[in-house]
Amino acid sequence: MIVFDLKCAGDHVFEAWFASTRAYDEQRERRLVACPLCGDTQVAKAVMAPNVAPKGNAVARPERIKALLSELAAAQGKALEGSRWVGRRFADEARAMHVGEAEHATIHGQATPEEARALIDEGVPVAPLLLPVAPPETLN
Repeated sequence: MIVFDLKCAGDHVFEAWFASTRAYDEQRERRLVACPLCGDTQVAKAVMAPNVAPKGNAVARPERIKALLSELAAAQGKALEGSRWVGRRFADEARAMHVGEAEHATIHGQATPEEARALIDEGVPVAPLLLPVAPPETLN
C-alpha cells in the first residue's frame, strides 16, 4: 500500500491509500478518485513531506489518535442531536426545504458527490459530515 497527499481543483488537500502508483493512476484516469470535501474528481498529487522515522526515544501515540477521533465522533454526534436521518432522500429533502415545499428541519443523510455539488450550485446550505455516519438500518 502507498499513501498520497492529493489536492483537488478547489485546493482541498486530502490523503488517500492505493495498492500502487499504477492503481492510483488508473483510478484517477477513470475519475474514481474524488475530493471528500467537495467531490471534485480533478485531483493531482500534492507536495508531500517525507515519511521520516521518529527518533529512537519518540513513541507513537495511537491512543492519542484514538482519543481525538473519539472526541470528533462525540462532537459530531452532539451536532446531530435532533437531526432526522433521511438516508438517500437527502438531496430531495434539502432541496424541498430550500424552495419552501417542505417545512424546515435539521436533517442528515447520504448524497452522491454530484448531488452535493448540485445542491451547492443551487444555493442549498449543506455541509459534509467529518466522519461517516452509519445508516440506522444497518445498525443492530
